[in-house]
Amino acid sequence: MSRIAQSTIQEVENKLDALAVVEDYVRLEKKGGRYWGRCPFHAGGQERTPSFTVDPDRKMYYCFGCQQGGSVIKFIMEMDKLTFPEAIETLARRFGVEILREGGDAEEVDQEKNNRIQGFIDLYRGVSVSFQYFLMERSEGEAAKQYILSRGIDADLINRFKLGYAPADRGWLFGFLTKKGFSENLLAASGLFSERYPRSSFFSDRLMFPIADRQGRIVAFGGRIIRGDGPKYLNSRETELYHKGQTLFAINLALPEIRRTKAAYLAEGYMDVIALHQAGITNAVAPLGTAFTDDQARLLGRWAEQVNLVFDSDEAGQNAAVKAIMTCRRNGLVCRVIVPGGEDPDRGPAKDPADILKFQGPEALQKQMECFILDFEYLVARGRRLYGSSGSEGKAIAFLFPYMEALESEVSRDACINAVAGAFGVDRAVILNDYNRRFTGKKVPRLEDKKEDWGLLRTTDELSLLTLVMVNSSLYPVFRREVNKDEIEDVAAKELFIAMEECYIRDENGPDALLSRISSPSLRNYVASKGISKEFSGNPEQLMRDGIKKLSQKKLKRRLSEIAAELYGLEHNPAIERRESRLDELLVEKMHIDAELRRLKEGKI
Repeated sequence: MSRIAQSTIQEVENKLDALAVVEDYVRLEKKGGRYWGRCPFHAGGQERTPSFTVDPDRKMYYCFGCQQGGSVIKFIMEMDKLTFPEAIETLARRFGVEILREGGDAEEVDQEKNNRIQGFIDLYRGVSVSFQYFLMERSEGEAAKQYILSRGIDADLINRFKLGYAPADRGWLFGFLTKKGFSENLLAASGLFSERYPRSSFFSDRLMFPIADRQGRIVAFGGRIIRGDGPKYLNSRETELYHKGQTLFAINLALPEIRRTKAAYLAEGYMDVIALHQAGITNAVAPLGTAFTDDQARLLGRWAEQVNLVFDSDEAGQNAAVKAIMTCRRNGLVCRVIVPGGEDPDRGPAKDPADILKFQGPEALQKQMECFILDFEYLVARGRRLYGSSGSEGKAIAFLFPYMEALESEVSRDACINAVAGAFGVDRAVILNDYNRRFTGKKVPRLEDKKEDWGLLRTTDELSLLTLVMVNSSLYPVFRREVNKDEIEDVAAKELFIAMEECYIRDENGPDALLSRISSPSLRNYVASKGISKEFSGNPEQLMRDGIKKLSQKKLKRRLSEIAAELYGLEHNPAIERRESRLDELLVEKMHIDAELRRLKEGKI
């Protein structure tokens, strides 16, 4: 069997940019001399704070949470499920390294697969160029071009999205591609042709939308009908390169702005996304003909913390928004809802971003995208509309139970129950009892109800922080002045805090004294291994400061959520005692918290 030459492997290792490679999958921030991100290998990439770090000089990664680490080549293998040769070939293409082989037969099975995948990439790129040519240069594409221009999309956006036109002649594409040297077997597996009639193009007389992966490689197509009968939209079938539930339209174009803002706009379809980009909202993406999936949420969660849902204002769109809210919350993403609307005096209602752009212009669309409501408020309003404002409070409240269940922490769930009680004027205990009864046997037990199970110890950001302090015990006097035990939610981390506090009070020093106060053997071994590894010896004081800052931000944001929930309840229940004075108190507190969060972000605290 042939193998990649060692000289090629060495050149790839020398040329690869570790940060550039990892940032295709994980949003990284430089803190304390290291680059940090949310680990893609555990918690679905949805840790509360980052525990994944990259060393660009050594070209290594390590996660303090799941204890996975290694070279960037190993990272690519894990993320994309590649063999070592496949990972080397992927990186070699990216960094312009010629792949040399030595020994054996070059036509081995792995190479055949790589050649087939590269064939798909070359095929889709060539087809996209041809479709673009038909749209912009040929008379056959004139109707499609006029349609897209009439929607307020300019030539720059047409080029940016590589929009095209599939000719009405279903036999043209097959003949064109076979003349270009593409094999019939490759074309049959490409998703571009009818399964029943393999020489007949799947797309005919349609405006074409190339679908790219996050690296910008075209992997599939969507097509919109221009005239005649048939489905309004068609999408390529799935292939080795394309899985629609794991891909987002325009992710390659939106990624820079998503990384910058840590937020994404999720629209329903191709035209809505393009309209948003036309209005300057370039962090907009869309699912691909299906409901928003957990895989798509986890993909966004590598770089975003917040998703703004921009679904149609009709009933189907609003039902889809409810499902998307649950998917976002289930995967740790903060969620806001924007309901497009507005009237054009001549054309009627504008129910989606594409219509708003066409009838009202980019400025109006941009302005509407600034008007949002929190997902909780949206669901309360939706529940009232579905079940009436009186006599059916029980059904409206039950409508919110799946949302409560999707929240990532007991603190958030508890605040939500309080907000629901205030919004509907129902006793909190009644809601909690009904919620618990409905989810009996389904809910994950609360932390305080769990029996200690340290055999399943999972390293969280809080545990990493407390372990850092324990390994560098001279930091504890400073740490205890700035952090209260009650601010720590992780049970294992809290045990470490208590152990250090007891040693501090008794003036006991040394690792043995600390370790002896940890009841769990697994936790004790974990701390000992970290101490031996010298993992936290680089700049422990700065790492501690960063960790304390994250804890402070988390505490303040949690309080903001509680304030928002209480404000919502007060605003919808004018009969509450001391309502006005309580509103003033909460608004003042919110103002102070916002200022403190700004100071933390600017490094002034």
